[in-house]
Amino acid sequence: MHSLHQQGIQRSLRPHNNKHNIPSRLPLCSGVQHQVPQHAISSSGSGFNSSCYTSSRQVDCKAVLQGTTQDMSAALTLENIRSSLIRQEDTIIFAFIERAQFARNEAVYTPDAIPVPGYNRDGSRYSLLQYVVRETEQLHAKLRRYTSPDEHPFFPDELPPMVLPPILYPPVLAPCSEEININDEVMSCYIEHVIPGITQAVDDYNYGSAAVLDVLCLQALSKRIHYGKFVAEAKFRAKPEQYSALIHARDAAGIMDLLTDKAVEKKVVERVRLKCMTFGQDVLAPGTPSTPSGGGNGGSPKLKVSPEVVARVYEEWVMPLTKEVEVQYLLKRLDHVEGAPAQKAERQSSSASASSKQGV
Repeated sequence: MHSLHQQGIQRSLRPHNNKHNIPSRLPLCSGVQHQVPQHAISSSGSGFNSSCYTSSRQVDCKAVLQGTTQDMSAALTLENIRSSLIRQEDTIIFAFIERAQFARNEAVYTPDAIPVPGYNRDGSRYSLLQYVVRETEQLHAKLRRYTSPDEHPFFPDELPPMVLPPILYPPVLAPCSEEININDEVMSCYIEHVIPGITQAVDDYNYGSAAVLDVLCLQALSKRIHYGKFVAEAKFRAKPEQYSALIHARDAAGIMDLLTDKAVEKKVVERVRLKCMTFGQDVLAPGTPSTPSGGGNGGSPKLKVSPEVVARVYEEWVMPLTKEVEVQYLLKRLDHVEGAPAQKAERQSSSASASSKQGV
């Protein structure tokens, strides 16, 4: 199996110890103490784990279960989040490069083209991609992948029971975050726009390899797009009065205008384009003769995936979908504080109607 797939599986099965990870992972246990590994410690002091981990500190899991851990929300800054998003660009680009080595293989995305033992609720058969995604999520869910607030399944209603106990995460997002999952749009974007852009429109019959690599691409895109929840929370905390007024007014367009930063978006697109040009070529030693595949002296390198395609995917799909998540989150951000304005109005209307019927 390809090394990228192995790395992706390994990452999904272990807690992330990255200093900017949101939020940091804490062990769940029963009264025992665990030594925190050295690699979980943030050297810069800017990560989520830096406020609760030191090289000699032990975590008392009884205290964790009783909710006495330190508040991690202070580390929820746009700077920390952007650092994570920049690293996720690398993951997405490398996933695209791996997928691009195989042909498009339309049969992977066409229901009934490859008979698989799985069906949608309307009775239609899964495509091979749907089947592989679902079966992958079945395993990962058992190992508690989707208890992490930055992971979102494509088949959320079909997850099996976990075989590992859930992990207790310090709350940094509003409760409404659990309601937001736009993976249907992520899947459609990937099949309709990404795959045609990074693959050749032929069939090489490597259906299994293509589908496995598709899963890695989808997981990386889903994580990047749903990180909009953390972005939205950080932006809300930076300008609570402005966002609260727009939330109360149910002004989705106003929220979109406030959270949009065209200058930052332009930098992201240019950075992605440059990364794609860098990562997508074979690095050869100086003086190496040119080959038909490009590189070496006397010619421009042949890129494994088009930088323009990946940049366009970010500009037209990744960032707009991320902002869609941000708007959805912000519109619900105050629900747990005072109830949704629309729901509150509906309750008041229902109450008035009932009182009128009762003659009160």
